[in-house]
Amino acid sequence: MHTKTQYSDLLSIKDNAEFISENFLLENKTAEFLYHAHAKNLPIIDYHCHLPVEEIAANINFGNLTKIWLNGDHYKWRAMRANGVSEKYITGEASDWEKFLAWAKTVPYTVRNPLYHWTHMELKNPFGISDRLLNEDTAKEIWDECNSLLNTKSFFARELINKFNVETICTTDDPNDDLEFHKQLIKDNYEINVLPAFRPDKGMMIENFGLFNLWFNKLQETTNMHIADFKSYLDALRKRHDYFHNNGCRLSDHGMETVYAEDYSLEEINKIFSKVLLNKELKLEEILKFKSAMLYEFSIMDYEKNWTQQLHLGAIRDTNTKMYRKLGPDTGYDSVGDFEIARPLAKFLNKLDQQGKLAKTIIYNLNPSDNELVATMTGNFQDGSVPGKIQFGSGWWFLDQKDGIEKQLNVLSNMGLLSRFVGMLTDSRSFLSYPRHDYFRRVLCNLIGKDVEAGLIPNAGDLIVPVIENICYYNAKSYFGFSERK
Repeated sequence: MHTKTQYSDLLSIKDNAEFISENFLLENKTAEFLYHAHAKNLPIIDYHCHLPVEEIAANINFGNLTKIWLNGDHYKWRAMRANGVSEKYITGEASDWEKFLAWAKTVPYTVRNPLYHWTHMELKNPFGISDRLLNEDTAKEIWDECNSLLNTKSFFARELINKFNVETICTTDDPNDDLEFHKQLIKDNYEINVLPAFRPDKGMMIENFGLFNLWFNKLQETTNMHIADFKSYLDALRKRHDYFHNNGCRLSDHGMETVYAEDYSLEEINKIFSKVLLNKELKLEEILKFKSAMLYEFSIMDYEKNWTQQLHLGAIRDTNTKMYRKLGPDTGYDSVGDFEIARPLAKFLNKLDQQGKLAKTIIYNLNPSDNELVATMTGNFQDGSVPGKIQFGSGWWFLDQKDGIEKQLNVLSNMGLLSRFVGMLTDSRSFLSYPRHDYFRRVLCNLIGKDVEAGLIPNAGDLIVPVIENICYYNAKSYFGFSERK
């Protein structure tokens, strides 16, 4: 077993090669050519993320690495907990420096976890640190060096995004949001498109009377409407959908364990909603029918405005009751679930397709065992109206690492058209997460490069170059109809 000194010396070894080198993840000359000449410098379209738009609008000064790098990052929190770090140094009362030091001590133990790659990619870009690995011994100098940069204007929120060559950002927004910060960015003529995305999950959450009632009362206030029945409820939601559209929104998003596709009648939904208004206890069957009705109605709204609907499927959330009560949701206690996906997804898509009202759809699954299921399902409902109309979304959350990305790309290649894929997104709350687009591009170029050099794809630039460029940028630009930077 290494002593502390020996272990520290091992981690501090320096040689002439950087860990995150220019050819990181690129295993052959074809991959290097595709990445450096055709992928690396393309603009980023981040069509799904959770960046707090108010922080972009305020152009905040993050001040230190903990505030920009650790606050809200449940990927890192999970790793720290697994490494035996007390909650005091994760979400507790410890100082920002103490929290960062606890993270730095954890980093060496993340070897082979994607956090090890992401951590050092994010230190290199934007901070320019590529000659040191983060660990206990280098923590203080890296802390000081990065904090010094973070306190300069060029590292405030808006300028930091500019550094990553971002063209478009789609945030994730509740229907009750007044979108004032999106409006502020337009008023300020911010050169990057920061657009809202409609996330109406709370409008379906009737199983939680307390949370739903708070949200419902806010909806009445926001729309200046008295909602007395299901019809007026839909009218209020359509009013918000219209409002989002008029403020640049072109995507919706739904986070669900699985698709809701129960059979129901309008009479049943009217009765269920009447019970909701009276706070009467609901049966599970009634909850599922209501969610099914709402998902359908939201999909119809999306179709009518030519939006893209996104379905994030397969997460089992808030599994640790004790920590949920202490910290709330989105704090690192979610997992991959094993829900029935195929039948309800097919039923949902088929119903909309039969009515000629199936919007462009991106389906993300969290359980890798469902990759082939989802990829083959997308092929059932392509209708020739839009290339890649139904998309098998990129690997997300627990799957947005090298192995998960490669599996998603391979399955999509085998079951569909990789060349029509709309590519990567961050799905992140962190302003430092944009190197994940670079990570994806390197993995993609390496995958194609290996096939070319193995003779599985012709070594023809006019064939493979458009595939790389389209997946990295042009497919998303065309699919969503986004404009270029202002």
